[in-house]
Amino acid sequence: MSFEGMLCSAAAVDIPLPGTATGVSCWLCVEQPGAWGRDVLGDAVLGPQVTAELAVRTTAAQVRPTLIRRPGRQEFTGVRTVLLVSSRPTGSWCERLEITDPRQLLDIDLTALSGPPPDIGVPVADSPVLVCAHGKRDQCCALFGRPIAAALAADFPGRVWECSHTGGHRFAPALVLLPSGLTYGRVDTAAAVEAVRAADRGAVSLHGLRGRSCYRPLEQVAEIAVRERVTAGADDLVVLSNAESDSPAADFENAAVVAHRDGRRWLVTARTVDHAPRQASCGAGPKPATSLVAAAVRELAIQ
Repeated sequence: MSFEGMLCSAAAVDIPLPGTATGVSCWLCVEQPGAWGRDVLGDAVLGPQVTAELAVRTTAAQVRPTLIRRPGRQEFTGVRTVLLVSSRPTGSWCERLEITDPRQLLDIDLTALSGPPPDIGVPVADSPVLVCAHGKRDQCCALFGRPIAAALAADFPGRVWECSHTGGHRFAPALVLLPSGLTYGRVDTAAAVEAVRAADRGAVSLHGLRGRSCYRPLEQVAEIAVRERVTAGADDLVVLSNAESDSPAADFENAAVVAHRDGRRWLVTARTVDHAPRQASCGAGPKPATSLVAAAVRELAIQ
């Protein structure tokens, strides 16, 4: 099959979604109305001095810088919303503050995002929703993301943001629920709304779920595979490290143990699937494509 001339999202329609969420544990989301450049911190949209220093600091603290804006045309008041987010298997949090000058971003201790809530801002109770609409990065994000963001904003006013590149524009429209880091792709309006509603009731919608950003691809695949087999709340499952799992089989390269808070555990093994080469971005040349899929899910005996 030839993928030449196709949108990257159309070319990737046969690529399984589980395991494709970009790995992010800490987020710095900064409101930036108007147009964005191709790179979040590569086009000096926040001013050349702030941008350069922020790039150094976010890299050092392993924080994902993300530009956000409200859906639709908004008049800029001079006040910017900043979201500080820690996405983790348990204990995720989000704080919100406002700044009037981008230089105030340099007053934030970004290393604090890897710990408990630092009380830098006000705790955010209702999960913010990010929808990738970064057209300068890839046209699929703007073409498919903006309508989803607008529809969600009507149902969840004040909670929805268009955002810069989240990774995986070939899975557009893509959205991320904060602070959990649950990442979705190929969602229509109904699936996007259900993902937010499920999160609000402490559940996880599986429709279009790519994975939780705090996990590696294998762990994302493992968690989703178990969720497809058992009913579990958002915080009921955690993927264990090899040291925590007490299962020799989890030492295999493509195996992970998922634990339920009730004591049940599952060993999930995965395999790599090769796909025909195709473009990962619109206008790009073809590249080899692979995916990681669950091969077996076995419940372990409770010790």
